[in-house]
Amino acid sequence: MAIKFGTDGWRAVMADDFTFANLEIVVQAIVNYLEDHDKTDNGIFIGYDNRFLAEEFAEVAAKVLIGNGIEVMVAETPLPTPVTAFAIQDQNLDGALMLTASHNPPTYNGIKFIPEYAGPAMPEITDQIEEEVAKVQQNDNIKRCSYQEAEEKMQKFNPKPAYLEHLNEIIDLSAAKDKKLKVLADPMYGAGIGYLSEILEPLGIEIEEMHNQRDPFFGGRMPEPMASHLPELIDRVKKEDFNLGLALDGDADRFGIITEKGEYLVPNQILFLLLDHLLEERGLSGDVVRTVATTHMLDKMAQEKGFEVYETPVGFKYIGNAMLEKDIIIGGEESGGLSIKGHIPEKDGLLACCLIIEMVLSKGKQLSQILKEVENKYGKLLSERLDLECRPEEKAEVVDKIENFAGEEIAGQKIVKRIDKDGMKLVLEDGSWCLMRPSGTEPVIRIYVETSDRKLMERIQNDVRAELDI
Repeated sequence: MAIKFGTDGWRAVMADDFTFANLEIVVQAIVNYLEDHDKTDNGIFIGYDNRFLAEEFAEVAAKVLIGNGIEVMVAETPLPTPVTAFAIQDQNLDGALMLTASHNPPTYNGIKFIPEYAGPAMPEITDQIEEEVAKVQQNDNIKRCSYQEAEEKMQKFNPKPAYLEHLNEIIDLSAAKDKKLKVLADPMYGAGIGYLSEILEPLGIEIEEMHNQRDPFFGGRMPEPMASHLPELIDRVKKEDFNLGLALDGDADRFGIITEKGEYLVPNQILFLLLDHLLEERGLSGDVVRTVATTHMLDKMAQEKGFEVYETPVGFKYIGNAMLEKDIIIGGEESGGLSIKGHIPEKDGLLACCLIIEMVLSKGKQLSQILKEVENKYGKLLSERLDLECRPEEKAEVVDKIENFAGEEIAGQKIVKRIDKDGMKLVLEDGSWCLMRPSGTEPVIRIYVETSDRKLMERIQNDVRAELDI
């Protein structure tokens, strides 16, 4: 079986491909990578989310690390991915393993290797790990200790207090003492349970959490904070006079935001609202980094202030890398990933939710009103993503059509620029754009479109689907 790292780690169906035996292979491969790069002296932290057998998978990983002579710290309880990543920075470790399949269905599990810089592993790292996986599969050279030795040698550690202290340093919720706010949070049965309450309640913010008990089946839904997965949150915010609805995915690195009217704001909207807040209210300076699939509204805002915008392939690893190398105010992606200056180079749904609260408190207005004001200032853009199922036997043909897309226009608009850093992005003469690319983690083809006109968006979507025959 080929074990491949997708956009963010290796994920597979439990009891099919994601097994204890295959996890041992992957962890041994990671150890081999660490040894080749002399990164085994400072220890590794293991975090895990709320999925089925999470603690047991973490213990299997610890056995292999300890069997190879590496010091191991293991989370005391399930943790969000950004908290696991923060532990690396806080404890000066060589990296971390995070057992999670993030927002994937309940039958999946996965593992992320987070290097010493506390952000997602870049392709040059995961490529080397995949090479080591193949070697381990061939020679079966896995060093593992006994469960008894693992219990004796692994240290239990809780990075939550240090993470919350850090979060309070980079967000400003001081306005909470003068304003009343009523918040409904939905951690979607995931690892973010309790975090927002612990942050907001001491400030006098009224917060209620729903779906806040561990459920490895995530209530029968994918733990992805999209509008279609949040009907109860949306309904309750609207009917029970909450000022905000805040949602987190299974490992709390993605966010979903609901206005006081029960309107779901897509991550693209949240990104440009927060950039405006950081520029105007915080007075921050620096550049912006976004993926090729993310809104160009960020470009409008940054360019008005004279800042650069860097465009990366899809995947927060590229954004995190840019944040390490450049002076970045905010980095974000349309799928719900965000980080800011002063934070770790890893996407963080808890941070995003807290920044939204900071913005609402700072402006003293409802979220829908803030959105209207920003759109009046910069104009309105509509962004939408279509996820089209594509059987594995058809995918190669569709990808070939994407890579060799030869049309001169879409929906009557001339194509003025082609960007092929991840799939094929077509920029049209009126500033609209569309992107076609295969998912790195799911059997789907994604079509992203951004334009100022709903009818034009539909025409673009229809034309692209016809060209790809999907």
